[in-house]
Amino acid sequence: MTDASTAAGPVDDLVFRRPLEADYPRVVGVIDEWWGGRKMRLMLPRLWFQHFASRSWIAETADGRLMGFLIGFLSPDRPGVAYVHFIGTNPNRRKRGTARALYERFFDDARAAGAERVQAVTWPGNQVSVKFHRAMGFTPDDGPGSQNLYGTPAFADYDGDGEDRVVFSRAL
Repeated sequence: MTDASTAAGPVDDLVFRRPLEADYPRVVGVIDEWWGGRKMRLMLPRLWFQHFASRSWIAETADGRLMGFLIGFLSPDRPGVAYVHFIGTNPNRRKRGTARALYERFFDDARAAGAERVQAVTWPGNQVSVKFHRAMGFTPDDGPGSQNLYGTPAFADYDGDGEDRVVFSRAL
């Protein structure tokens, strides 16, 4: 993989680094806006910035403007699996490779730690996310209990009442 932080291209103006707890307020300060007004803030408590920063990433401009983030970890109970809890990019920055560059860094981290697979979930109604994950090589779980929701194999009430999810998986 070419290091997207130094290669000429759509992310060459970004700096990629590990998040700090001090990044929490600015990430949760934009998360609902970046998700089109959906209430997402409560899904990303501060503990993610305190305990999962070593596998997570922040993308920002040289002057420190937040352009994207990825919060992920290695599964302690499923050896060989890495999990992405959240990935987001500034809506004005989409389709310029920021999310792909964040995922590529996470994939590199996961491979180096011995992971063989990455998993992530998204709401099946978020077609931008569904299409992006498919383009990144993820496939939705269409096994027992899945159903066609918004045109995608997904699990009803996966994360609680009304919280349907597509369960994505990608080999490394």
